Amino acid sequence: MTNSLLPPAGPQRVLAVAQLSNSVGDGAFYVTSVLYFTHIVGLAPTRVGLGLTIAWAVGSLAGVPLGRLADRHGPRGTAVLLALATGLAVASFLVVRGFVPFVLAACGYAAAQSGLAAARQALLAGLVSREERTGLLAHLQSTLNAGLAVGAGLGGLALHMGTREAYLGVFALDAVSFLLCAGVLLRLPAVRPVHARVGAGQGRGGNGRGDALGVLRDRPYAVVTLLNTVLLLRMPLLSLGIPLWIAERTDAPAWLVSALFVLNTGAVMLFQVRMARGVTGLASATRAVRRSGLVMLASCAVFALSAGVSAWVAVGLLVAGAVLQVVAEMQQSAGSWHLSFDLAPADRVGEYQGFFGTGVTVARTAGPLVLTALLVGWGTPGWLVLGGLMLAASYGMGPAVRWADGRRATAPRVRQPVPVN
Repeated sequence: MTNSLLPPAGPQRVLAVAQLSNSVGDGAFYVTSVLYFTHIVGLAPTRVGLGLTIAWAVGSLAGVPLGRLADRHGPRGTAVLLALATGLAVASFLVVRGFVPFVLAACGYAAAQSGLAAARQALLAGLVSREERTGLLAHLQSTLNAGLAVGAGLGGLALHMGTREAYLGVFALDAVSFLLCAGVLLRLPAVRPVHARVGAGQGRGGNGRGDALGVLRDRPYAVVTLLNTVLLLRMPLLSLGIPLWIAERTDAPAWLVSALFVLNTGAVMLFQVRMARGVTGLASATRAVRRSGLVMLASCAVFALSAGVSAWVAVGLLVAGAVLQVVAEMQQSAGSWHLSFDLAPADRVGEYQGFFGTGVTVARTAGPLVLTALLVGWGTPGWLVLGGLMLAASYGMGPAVRWADGRRATAPRVRQPVPVN
C-alpha cells in the first residue's frame, strides 16, 4: 500500500479522507485569493501583504494555546470545532469589501488554521504508532496535494473568467470543504486527553506547570523550529512570491501561476511517499533537510534567470525552477515531520506541534514582506539571498538536532496517549 494515494483502512485512511475533503477548496482558494482582493475588492497589494502579515502573526500566537487545548480536552473534538471555525472564517470573505473587514476575516482564518493543524497532529499521534507516523504524514501530504491540484485547476478557471461571482464561488467551495472535513473527523475514535503533566519538570522543556512559556523553555526545540521556519519561506514563495515575480519581472503568461501550482501539487502527490521512505531516524531526517537546502539554492538561481528573457524561455526556466523547488519541498517536509514528533515529549504533542506549526504561520507572516522586498524589489540578487538563507538554515539543522536529542535523552519517558474505545 505504500505506493497508493491513500494509506491502509482504519484511522489512517479516515485521516487521509479528512485531509482530502478540504484540500480541493484550499487549492482553489490559494491561487485566487490574492488576485481577488487586489483586482476585485480593490485593495492595494501592499495592504493585502500587510493584512496577511497581521493575520498570520495572530495565527502564530494562537497555535500553542489551541494545541494545549487539544492535549487537555481531546484532539478529536478540538479538531472538529476548529475545522468548523475555519469554514466560518473562509465564508466571511464572501462579504469582505474593505481593508479592516479583510484583516479581521484573515485573522480568524489564520488562528483557526493554526489550531486545526496542531489538533490534527495531536490526533495523529494518539492514533498511530511512532514508527508509522512519517509514512502516514507522507500519505497525508500526497492526499492533500491531490486535492490541491484539482482545486488549483478550478481556481485557474476562476482566474480565466475573472468575475466577482467566479471568485466568490471559490470561497464558498472552500468553506463547505471544511464542513465536510469536520464530519469526517467525527468518524475517528476519540483520543483520551492528557489532563496531567506527570509533575513539575517532567516535560522536556523543564516546565510542568503548563504556562504559556512552557515549550519556549525548551531552547533546543525552539532553535529547530526557528530553522525550519526559514525553510518554510518556500510556502508563500509558491502562492505569492512566484506570482508577483511572473507578473512584475518576467514576460511569462499569467496562466503559468496556476500551471506551476498544479505541477507542485501533482509532484508531491506522486512522489512524497517515496521521498519520505528513507527517513527513519534523526540522522536521516537531518540529511534530508540538509539536501533540501542545496536543491532550494539551485531552484532560486534558476528562477532568477527567468527575468529579461523571452516569454517562452522564461516559461522553461520557471518550470525548471519549480521542479527543483518541489524536490526541495519534499525532502524538507519528510525530514521536518520526523524531527517535530521525535524531539517532542509524548504527553505534550499538541502543545509542541502547535509551537512547531508556528513556523508555518511565521513564514506566512514574514513571507509577504520578505519575498516582496527580495524578489520584486531586488530582483535577481534577491533570489540568491533567499537561496543562501535557506542553505544556511538547512546546514544549521544538524547541530540544533544533536543539541535537542541530547536534551531529550535526559528527560523522563511518559506513556503515549491512547484511543478511547
